[in-house]
Amino acid sequence: MITPTGRTKQDVLSEFRKSELLSAARSVFARRGFHEATIDDIAREAGVAKGTVYLYFDSKQQIYLEALRFGIESLVAEMRMKATASGTCADKLRGLVAAKIEFFDAHRDFFQIFQSEFGQPGCDTSGLSLCKDLYFEQAKVIEKVLQEGVREGSVRKLNLRKTAFAIADLTRGIAIQRVLGWSKTRLADEIDFIFGLLWKGIAS
Repeated sequence: MITPTGRTKQDVLSEFRKSELLSAARSVFARRGFHEATIDDIAREAGVAKGTVYLYFDSKQQIYLEALRFGIESLVAEMRMKATASGTCADKLRGLVAAKIEFFDAHRDFFQIFQSEFGQPGCDTSGLSLCKDLYFEQAKVIEKVLQEGVREGSVRKLNLRKTAFAIADLTRGIAIQRVLGWSKTRLADEIDFIFGLLWKGIAS
């Protein structure tokens, strides 16, 4: 059976099963850490046989990196939604800041693993490469919102690409501080501070 999107029913079921495994893996890694987590744990969490996991993934590291991709792509999708929602440039920019900080806060334990296991010198760079690609996607989303701001007259004429990367860097830095437990600021106050600082710098 072919769906309206051109995919077979088997494709849809396979995609659904894979997303279930990735959600289960994210929960297991967050609870147990990368080294302590096992394929058996992930299979048990997902309610499937161990062999089923190996139908989709070759190793524990591949599962982790795919779970990382699955998570950050969800963030990028959320940011795109915020960028296309109704409202002013200021409304959208605040929404983008909130989406990113809230996302990392909601998955803090999971991203602690990335910082400790995959962010060290000499480690496999696959995760870093993935984060770089999605970082550029986030900057593109931010840049489009800034372009709208220039058109509506609320944002000064700046180098919008560099400004977008600066915003992506600032929000990423604050998110990592929170992941590592270095910031104890309330989430709402953190978002207000970041947005206020950004807006004062770019508003016309």
